Amino acid sequence: MSMFRERSKWIPLCGIAVVFIGALTLVMAQAKPAVAADRSQSLATVQALSDAFEQVVTDTSPAVVNIRVEKNMKNGPMVFEESEGAPMDPNELFRRFFGGPPMGGRRGMPNNQEEDSESVPVPVGEGSGFIISPDGYIVTNHHVANDADNLKVTLEDGRSFDAKVVGTDPQTEIALIKVEATGLPTVKLGDSDKVRVGEWVLAIGSPFGLKHSVTSGIVSARGRGNVNIVDYADFIQTDASINPGNSGGPLLNMQGEVLGMNTFIMSRGGGSNGVGFAIPANMVKYITDQLRDKGSITRGFLGINIQEVTPDLAKWFKLNENHGVLVAEVTKGSPAEKAGLQRDDVIVELDGQPVGEIGAFRSHIATTAPGSSLKLSIIRAGQRIEKAVEVGTLPSDKTAKAGGGAKQEPRTKLGITVQGLSDDLAKRMGYEGESGVVVSQVTPGSQAARAGIKPGMLIKEVNRQAVNNPREFEEAVQKGPKDQAALLLVQDGQSSRYVALDIS
Repeated sequence: MSMFRERSKWIPLCGIAVVFIGALTLVMAQAKPAVAADRSQSLATVQALSDAFEQVVTDTSPAVVNIRVEKNMKNGPMVFEESEGAPMDPNELFRRFFGGPPMGGRRGMPNNQEEDSESVPVPVGEGSGFIISPDGYIVTNHHVANDADNLKVTLEDGRSFDAKVVGTDPQTEIALIKVEATGLPTVKLGDSDKVRVGEWVLAIGSPFGLKHSVTSGIVSARGRGNVNIVDYADFIQTDASINPGNSGGPLLNMQGEVLGMNTFIMSRGGGSNGVGFAIPANMVKYITDQLRDKGSITRGFLGINIQEVTPDLAKWFKLNENHGVLVAEVTKGSPAEKAGLQRDDVIVELDGQPVGEIGAFRSHIATTAPGSSLKLSIIRAGQRIEKAVEVGTLPSDKTAKAGGGAKQEPRTKLGITVQGLSDDLAKRMGYEGESGVVVSQVTPGSQAARAGIKPGMLIKEVNRQAVNNPREFEEAVQKGPKDQAALLLVQDGQSSRYVALDIS
């Protein structure tokens, strides 16, 4: 009996186990189709993305060209030399980027210099470009086209043409060239103001001479204006791999529109590190339209000297956020003066959009047609005001100035020695009609030296107070807030800017 009772306890448990296993088997059987369906859907999504990439390349690649750059050189073997250890300047960076010869030493000098030797075209580099009109207008970079004696353009289908330079603009790194042909394939310039950080992009070009290479990535950032390569910079940053030879090629969105023109990379070794920069398509269109239609460039002009807002400057100008551009100077008779802008104004919005990097702001003004009206939101003495300004035309003998944000010592604390501005000194240094103190010495390695202050500069204000002699300068420094950097208004020639120096 006892054995029977023990077995009777196990019978229900075994039954439950059987039921559980059966249920589990049923669930797994039902799950397999679901897993398969999810996998199928995932593969379909990946395939759709692949198909999209392929379609963009199919539609646009015929309009992307390889550009061979030639120089006319005397006959003879070519010898290139390059000095070691010298810092690479922007010209060398550009030349290496599109695949040209080094510029460190002698450049392409033949071994024999006989005067009767014939000049022959010698390939010195390659770049990329893209066709924007069926009658042969092609966009590329200034550094690709500018120094060439001959340009050879090759299409994807193998056709080759000689090209002539229509015009170049070194201040934006844009060039327009032309081949004599009709019915050519073209690409469409998109609206780069609508670029979204994170969106997929493709780059097509001839890296290392490998024609029509395609790479993919995303838009890493926009409005990059502090790269110190060109005067007017508002670059799109991308991690799509671009290398020497890609320069001048298109950066495309998933609709096959050109968002920008690949121009340079940030790299320690000369290869792609995933930090590439493209000129926005809207700037490309603005410049190339003028080169084609007028043969010259007209730029917008406000007449202000501006600098970026640093945390130290933000405290002085009662800003809640560290963004915007500070007006350090307003040119007399300029559109800005006529609109009521003043020195010390901080421009925080342009046409309703926040103002970020100084380069992007300057580029926006430069590519705005003269006569257009812009709306500026300004912080003045802690109060927000709105101003409308009509854009003028930048005089041909001027370039828009940016004071630049200084990094951050009277003679002991600031590292500056000053002297009074006599009439004779003002006349000799070009400061007639001005007031302030002249920098006579700067301690090497001091904050002032690191901020770019040099002997001969005029200090007009200290901590928002005018200074007219060395005593007033010393007093103003000593009386400044203990928890803030000393704020100097410095004039160098005709240009003024603010410099914040920490004396704590």
